[in-house]
Amino acid sequence: MSFFDQLQAATAREREALFSVPVIREALAGQVSLEGYRAFLGQAYHHVRHTVPLMMACGARLPSRLEWLRGAVCEYIEEEYGHERWILNDIAACGGDPEAVSSSRPSLPIELMVAFLYDQIARSNPVGLFGMVNVLEGTSIALATHAAGSIRESLGLPADAFSYLSSHGELDQDHMATYRGLMDRLDDEGDQQAVIHAAKVVYQLYADMFRGLPRASEVSHASR
Repeated sequence: MSFFDQLQAATAREREALFSVPVIREALAGQVSLEGYRAFLGQAYHHVRHTVPLMMACGARLPSRLEWLRGAVCEYIEEEYGHERWILNDIAACGGDPEAVSSSRPSLPIELMVAFLYDQIARSNPVGLFGMVNVLEGTSIALATHAAGSIRESLGLPADAFSYLSSHGELDQDHMATYRGLMDRLDDEGDQQAVIHAAKVVYQLYADMFRGLPRASEVSHASR
């Protein structure tokens, strides 16, 4: 079994737990409140703005035996740079306050997730960052492919309120094909275990973030 397939098998329970969160099940069915979508974008901003700094820190700490992976990190940085601004633009397009979001604190799960990833790079194994990539890109593909269109239709929002989510569906599908190839080149057990461990932690914290988002049914009931 390739390492990519081992990774999916090792994290199957955590992935199922994430996709069983009620707000994600509702999103995949196109049932999202405007408040819930804005809240999701706000939390996305708080972790996406760290993507490039995390990748830069990871690339700087990779050992010379993983020079091929450092090159991939450089390409990823170039593609991801500035995407947090897309999210702020989406927030403005759906009537939110991007300045308030950018100056706010993230939810505790996102704050812990970002801190955990920086710590993994600094004190443990920088390759572990690729566990995050597995979780976040896989989740964004699912949301973009199965939910973005129906959410936009149900909320009556313009296309420019979904630039981040829609674009990442296509972008992350390409990334995941590349990611599979990179993971299948990892032949060191320590590196592999670092990726699996980080993926498990990020799955749990990301699920906790979604559990804290407003649900469409709750918002609808409160507005009556």
